[in-house]
Amino acid sequence: MARNQSTPEQQSVRVLKVGERVRHILSELLARGEVHDEVLTAHSVSVTEVRMTPDLRNANAYVKPLLGEDETAVLKALRTNTAFFQREVAKRLGLKFAPRLQFKPDESFDEAERIERLLNDPRVARDLDED
Repeated sequence: MARNQSTPEQQSVRVLKVGERVRHILSELLARGEVHDEVLTAHSVSVTEVRMTPDLRNANAYVKPLLGEDETAVLKALRTNTAFFQREVAKRLGLKFAPRLQFKPDESFDEAERIERLLNDPRVARDLDED
């Protein structure tokens, strides 16, 4: 499932900055183990990107556990603790409205691996070597 592709020019600077701040807050909460969940404390989770809606009311947080292990269990734990994350983000962000968080798996690494496999395919290499 590919993400909605939008260029930075299509988003305002404020939306991008708030998304980046939310990403840092979530990463900090996970790195410091401030979430009291056994699954999340047992795994290193990377928040690779946070995409905000233009009204800053919704945020899609793309996450990937280290080495992609137990991704479904980690996503379930994140979704279970969404209220905690929203409360902490609201407290640290200081916006009028707290963004509603949704945690989604980051599939960009899988897509990059698929492209790498295609480029390493002998048929593609043969076409590239003809030059």
